[in-house]
Amino acid sequence: MSDIELPLLRDLGRVDYEPTWRAMQGFTETRDASTRDEIWFLQHPPVFTLGLAGKMEHVLAPGDIPVIHIDRGGQVTYHGPGQLVVYPLLDLKRLGLGVRALVEAIELSVMDTLMEFSIRAVSKRTAPGVYTPEGRKLASLGLRVRRGCSYHGLAFNVAMDLEPFTRINPCGYAGLQMTQVADLGGPASVARVAEVLKPRLLERLGYNTPAVRHQTRAARLVSKDLS
Repeated sequence: MSDIELPLLRDLGRVDYEPTWRAMQGFTETRDASTRDEIWFLQHPPVFTLGLAGKMEHVLAPGDIPVIHIDRGGQVTYHGPGQLVVYPLLDLKRLGLGVRALVEAIELSVMDTLMEFSIRAVSKRTAPGVYTPEGRKLASLGLRVRRGCSYHGLAFNVAMDLEPFTRINPCGYAGLQMTQVADLGGPASVARVAEVLKPRLLERLGYNTPAVRHQTRAARLVSKDLS
């Protein structure tokens, strides 16, 4: 991949869901073959999102948390402060990646990150995401591919209020238990988890290690509010 420019890493801080989603759509719609890929790292205020095939029956009691119907795959999930959200805006054709390979790269990068904190985790072929060996879910994936390019992405639970997950059937699975990095002995800092994840994600996407290290140090920071 030495002939492919490394993606721009953007730390956006805490941003509202809908304008961020619309920005992803706009970026994907207007990009061309020369557009540099970007990966966005951020947090959202409390929100439930329901995918294209999502069924409202899985939204049990949203209360005062808004529910937004969006254009990714999958059912319903929750985003809130203390969750690291990662949106890879990638030209998959240029990278030589299929959708399954992209999902696996993201899952493996999360597992690599958790290993850094001595947390063992697994993935499931039939249910995208990252889980503890006992079956509690740590990270959820939902993607959209348009014009050969990806958007939406990863929700990685770090140190958040997990109660809103009890108001839904997470990812369409009744009774699915959620967990997070801080409860498994890892750090409670979203910024720390993002720092560890970045080079591992780039490496799993196929970028060579020396360039990854340089890119991570030199990444453009739009905001540093990820604490």
